[in-house]
Amino acid sequence: MSEESVKNVVLVHGGFVDGSGWQGVYDLLTAEGYSVKVVQNPTVSLEDDVAVTKRAIADCEGPVVLVGHSYGGAVVTEAGTDEKVAALVYIAGFVPDSGESVNTLIADPPPGAPVPPILPPQDGFLFLDREKFAASFAADVPPGQAAFMADSQVPWGVGALQGAVTRPAWRDLPSWYLITTEDRMIPPAAQQAMSARAGSSVTEVAASHSVYVSQPQAVASLIKEAAQRG
Repeated sequence: MSEESVKNVVLVHGGFVDGSGWQGVYDLLTAEGYSVKVVQNPTVSLEDDVAVTKRAIADCEGPVVLVGHSYGGAVVTEAGTDEKVAALVYIAGFVPDSGESVNTLIADPPPGAPVPPILPPQDGFLFLDREKFAASFAADVPPGQAAFMADSQVPWGVGALQGAVTRPAWRDLPSWYLITTEDRMIPPAAQQAMSARAGSSVTEVAASHSVYVSQPQAVASLIKEAAQRG
């Protein structure tokens, strides 16, 4: 790691999961000398998740590469305006513009796109159908691990889904995007459109939505690229 590269990385998970899925990425980055913090967002509201993420950023000494997976992309888009953030990395993530939310971004899916098996809300929270979780969210994760992910789902608040971004950080910062070509949660075509709009440096990998679990090396490599150029 060069003296000029950013040494701090903050990892932000998405909906239905917690931060533990980042362990493989964390292990790879810390082994190379990066200081890595894993955010544990409650995913009840975008506002709360941004506040939790900003606390993690504040705890870093020096510039930060801010990384978001899935819904975490919306979180880092809003939290990334923090003055410590030097670069953004989206891992199969949502990239809202001003006034947009995850809800608005998924409102008009590409023709023929897979429909995520999201169950009707219960008390204001969403879950994925456990029987369909592996196929939609984690198709390339070992079956036992995918089953654990399905059975340990974190409730995703409808309020978080509807939370609108005010000032998108990607308009002012360099960004990188990892497109997952086998994704059945966020269609690859939607990922391509969002990353192009943001002007992100794009890498594609044949992986499911859970690429950060199944292929941590690909994810860590893109984060290192952002750290060295951010």
